[in-house]
Amino acid sequence: MGDWKSVNHSKFLLQYHLILVCKYRKRLLSGNNISSDIKMLSLDICSRHKVGIRYMETDKDHMHYMIETEPTVRLSDMVTTLKSYTTFHIWEKYNNYLSKCFWKERTFWTDGYFICSVGNVSEETLRKYIEKQG
Repeated sequence: MGDWKSVNHSKFLLQYHLILVCKYRKRLLSGNNISSDIKMLSLDICSRHKVGIRYMETDKDHMHYMIETEPTVRLSDMVTTLKSYTTFHIWEKYNNYLSKCFWKERTFWTDGYFICSVGNVSEETLRKYIEKQG
């Protein structure tokens, strides 16, 4: 579990599960160095944008992250930046390989993504706590 953070009269712990999927579900994250390069690029870009990566791992065609952010971070902007940054740098390094997989466009990730908050208590526990107030 992460630690509570304090900034400007605010105390928070904002954690999310993020999943990015390779375009067309192509199995680009197995059997080569793309996976480890994306992990390094992800750490780099997230550290610049007040996003901590607690865990990350790849499967054959998608990547899981558990991230922590500050309240000022717009998640949609952060995901867009992460996807565009990793795509740009992966294409620079693996242009010959990726151009065989994507012959019409310089892409890597699907247009969408999955993200959900990660709570430290269940919904039921939180509901009971709120109902007992006052």
